[in-house]
Amino acid sequence: MRPKAIKDLLERKLELYYNDGFIADDPLQIPHQFSHKEDIEIAALLTATIAWGQRKTIIKNAREMMALMDDAPFDFILNHEQRDLNLMNHFVHRTFNSSDLIFFVSGLKHIYSDLGGLESVFKAPNSAPYLHQSIHNFRQCMFEVPHQKRSEKHISDPLNKSAAKRLHMFLRWMVRPCKRGVDFGLWTSIKPSQLSCPLDVHTGNVARSLGLITRKQNDILALLQLDEALRSFDPVDPVKYDFALFGLGLNHDFV
Repeated sequence: MRPKAIKDLLERKLELYYNDGFIADDPLQIPHQFSHKEDIEIAALLTATIAWGQRKTIIKNAREMMALMDDAPFDFILNHEQRDLNLMNHFVHRTFNSSDLIFFVSGLKHIYSDLGGLESVFKAPNSAPYLHQSIHNFRQCMFEVPHQKRSEKHISDPLNKSAAKRLHMFLRWMVRPCKRGVDFGLWTSIKPSQLSCPLDVHTGNVARSLGLITRKQNDILALLQLDEALRSFDPVDPVKYDFALFGLGLNHDFV
């Protein structure tokens, strides 16, 4: 397909899938339960962190995490006691277990208490074309608290060739404009044009079938190819096409 035909297809599918109905079966519904900025940020980050596997299971376990934090994640992060953490001892989502969750609680308390909060940690210069360094900075800040080595695998690093799908998805949620009841547009210190598309199995397969990616692995080099293609379609808000790519992959909808 020619670039114009690909763009036209993505624009049509964007109109079909980009609406508040998208969140009915999507983990994004978890942060949508909250109204306070910090509650939304924390719920979004933790939900994105466990966003692999079946979506129903992700949603179920993300709800459990919120319940373990009394459905007040920001207050819990700042004011929890050891006995509160003990209640998390049986939590597990695939390879993400209670020790990982407790580490995230500790790391987030450090970020909010000592570093100005999540938006401050992720903030990027306007001249930065991508947010790879911002993700790396967040990772380094989290690891300033004591943690088990095993927890490091749950925060990907683009500077180590990872596509960092879950963190790019989290950033999309936080940064893209609050339109159609989907993303939040909470962070104004980052521009939508700096975002990268969350590259997963669905988006990767569709992007390859459309010729947007030639690389076989879903790594940082493939992500750069996808970003370049999507930015050529819309340099201001390229990641809006994530909805079209994901919907095409999930529904095999190329008509």
